[in-house]
Amino acid sequence: MTSLAGRVARQQDRALGIGTNENAAKFGGQDYESLRQQCLSSGRLFVDNNFPAESKSLGYNELGPYSSKTRGIVWKRPTELCAKPVFIDNGATRTDICQGSLGDCWLLAAIASLTLDQDILARVVPPEQSFTEDYAGIFHFQFWQYGTWVDVVIDDRLPTKDGKLLFVHSAEGSEFWSALLEKAYAKVNGCYEALSGGNTIEGFEDFTGGIAEIYELSKAPPQLFQIIKKALSLGSLLGCSIDITSAYETEAVTALKLVKGHAYSVTGAEEVNYRGRAVQLVRIRNPWGQVEWTGPWSDGYIYSSLISDEKLKLNNVAEDGEFWMSYLDFIKNFSKVEICNLTPDTLSSDEVGRWNNYQFEGMWRVGSTAGGCRNNAATFSSNPQFVVRLEEVDDHPLDGKDGCTFLVGLMQKGGRQNRRLNSDLEAIGFAIYKFKGRSNVHLGPEVLLRQKAVAMSSTFINTREVCERFRLPRGEYVIIPSTFLPHKNGSFLLRVFSEKEAINQTISTFMVLSPFCVAPQKEVSEKDMDPNFKKLFKQIAGSDMEISAFKLVEMLNNIVSHRSDIKTHGFSIETGRLIVSLLDKDDNSMLGLTEFYVFWNKLQKYLVRFRYTKKNNKHMLFIFLAGFQVNSALLQAIVNRYADAQYAIDFDNFVGCLIKLEMLFKMFKTLEKDNSGKIELNLQQVCNEISQSESFLVKTLV
Repeated sequence: MTSLAGRVARQQDRALGIGTNENAAKFGGQDYESLRQQCLSSGRLFVDNNFPAESKSLGYNELGPYSSKTRGIVWKRPTELCAKPVFIDNGATRTDICQGSLGDCWLLAAIASLTLDQDILARVVPPEQSFTEDYAGIFHFQFWQYGTWVDVVIDDRLPTKDGKLLFVHSAEGSEFWSALLEKAYAKVNGCYEALSGGNTIEGFEDFTGGIAEIYELSKAPPQLFQIIKKALSLGSLLGCSIDITSAYETEAVTALKLVKGHAYSVTGAEEVNYRGRAVQLVRIRNPWGQVEWTGPWSDGYIYSSLISDEKLKLNNVAEDGEFWMSYLDFIKNFSKVEICNLTPDTLSSDEVGRWNNYQFEGMWRVGSTAGGCRNNAATFSSNPQFVVRLEEVDDHPLDGKDGCTFLVGLMQKGGRQNRRLNSDLEAIGFAIYKFKGRSNVHLGPEVLLRQKAVAMSSTFINTREVCERFRLPRGEYVIIPSTFLPHKNGSFLLRVFSEKEAINQTISTFMVLSPFCVAPQKEVSEKDMDPNFKKLFKQIAGSDMEISAFKLVEMLNNIVSHRSDIKTHGFSIETGRLIVSLLDKDDNSMLGLTEFYVFWNKLQKYLVRFRYTKKNNKHMLFIFLAGFQVNSALLQAIVNRYADAQYAIDFDNFVGCLIKLEMLFKMFKTLEKDNSGKIELNLQQVCNEISQSESFLVKTLV
């Protein structure tokens, strides 16, 4: 499917509600129910050719086809591994998740937290599946991927070595939901090896569609324990970890049995009275299922000074891998805690607080919208821009001052999927400015470079997502996401979670530039023209006083050939015909005196703008300088069609591009009804328009 067709299909799916929490999109076009019925009818177990039981599904480097780690691997179904396999036995619990030889403890920690909320778990792991009733060797799981919920189908062939599962497995060995979940997630990301290394928040977000915050415990805010406790009560997912200073410290065990560089889950927070003083405690889960904290409040700690009711608070720990520790020891020994805030459609209870969430998709493309951070003054304003209006202040601000709390998350797409291509994540971030422009008008450098950002991400970093919490006064703001360096291609998702609901859909996508209608031109008569111009025209046109496209091109090439300040390869007959088509009012495919006069004045303006563009080396902005306002898709199409390898443009292409743009907007204005901003075309009209303009313009128009 072409890029254009893919975008149109995704837009149609969203219009139909496909990809929402209630109606997941079919990953890879595979429909679970229809495939399952086919298998049951044929009496064959499902074989997933989209994620085959082959070396390429394992990995590309350490788990590649020539790696010693993949020797002797055999793919087996659970029915070949034990006599009575079960999908979920007596409910999914944290002890069902034991790490194998894959370095995805971050994912296991997220899965472990998932089991604490059976409603959320059932969303990711549909519970009706089994190895007995209508078993067909096919299973499915649902994940959130960059703004869209997807239903992922897999077969149940799992990689084994020496008769045992190679990766995630249950402690009992007969329960397989966690191993199959890991396989489905590996399929989404390309292979198992793509899951090696990561942050727990990534798994949190992909299991819930929520947005995650990270708190550095060395700089923990005074109310962090209350934030953790409230987050747990709201169903949020939490993780924590200890930073490492070198690769040698990876999974090193401290004297008190904490593992460095390892992802833990935070599963509880309680405050107890101990020996006459209040003690804040947190409960931590190690997804290994073993190696536990041995310091104060660990499993072997004596609780004789606690009253019976408070002892009960601390008894609800898993048999292995879960432990209590004081909050003070927690912030002393751990480096960071991650909190995934859930969306309203993920939360099932009406008793918990809810964020209002909005999301926008966008692209950075070299030559048009890849402007880099504010350090790049010439290109920064070309980045995509999005507007948010904050109208309601928080109900109970901690500092007593009015303000509107919101989260901004910027996520770049395809990081894990592109690992096998040796492609690294870009350093990304965003800036927020007070919006003072006109509605749907892109803020240019004359605005952005003269004012300071009112807020911004704390850093530009090469991670999947950058997320920050802000509180700003009521008002309208523009959010500008960017890579740190300019000229970097990428796709992203920008999300805004607001504590108060936005009114009248005031949070909306802000296009790179908004649609622009060409103003009607003033009628020109011969009396407005200089006599010398008339004389020149007669010399060129001859006795019939008409200029054909061929004569026009000959004249233009003769003019530019004597100009050393204009880079050009010469005007083509195609450009000449476009100029005539735009200005020919009597449909004789020729330019008369007044028509040529209009073109000549346009040409002078184009020349001034072109020379300004060249002088200031702002090739990315040549359309802006020419006075047109277009959306990012059309701007990128223009760059692809007209720019050279350095994203510059020569004069003949410059003129041809602007002529086509004017034709496009003129065509739109003719077909538009009641200034609605929309047109309708039947098949015959589409064919007619294709015959008059290049296909990429019509594609963008449609």
